[in-house]
Amino acid sequence: MEFLTELMQYIVENQSEMLSLTVEHILLVMYGVALAFVVGVPLAILAVKVERLAPVILSTANVLQNVPSLAMLAILMLYFGLGNTAVIIGLFFYSLLPIIRNTYVGLQEVDGNLLDAGKGVGMNSFQLLTKVQIPLSLPFLVAGLRVAAVIAVGVASIAPYVGGGGLGKEIVSGIAQRSDIKILAGAIPAALLAIIADYILGFIEKYAKKRTT
Repeated sequence: MEFLTELMQYIVENQSEMLSLTVEHILLVMYGVALAFVVGVPLAILAVKVERLAPVILSTANVLQNVPSLAMLAILMLYFGLGNTAVIIGLFFYSLLPIIRNTYVGLQEVDGNLLDAGKGVGMNSFQLLTKVQIPLSLPFLVAGLRVAAVIAVGVASIAPYVGGGGLGKEIVSGIAQRSDIKILAGAIPAALLAIIADYILGFIEKYAKKRTT
């Protein structure tokens, strides 16, 4: 009980700094995931349209996903220097696989009869994609974003090791000072961010499913 009191007191006394770190953490995640969305969705579409490229695209994203996060950020730091740029690119790489894979599966799951019907009323490939395939695969796409966001929140917590910001600063500082208070002051908000992101995107996913059924 005393420990919790000390933790709350620390957060209250440093609320402006904690708020600043939380906002920075959120922005890092948003930039990384948004970049992965912009690149990942077209890659998934390309994988569906050109089947021989699908294994290459999915395997490359899978390899990036399986590189240890600290090693990935260290490699990126060598090319992009210390700071948030390397972190955002790292989050982009880690967010690619769930977005590409889920979007790819969603597009593949669209009923062929619906595509034939679209062709029957004169739709071209672009119209089929934008008016039939993407709307129907939206739940899968949101599910990919959901996974990517949760992963990105966690990976962003080690950003300070390569000069980045966010809540990881408190965690790293706490480790250096052997302070449980500082570690939890950074870890608990980061965990809450992951839970909130999962809940919000989960709600959107359920809504998207209702719209497509």
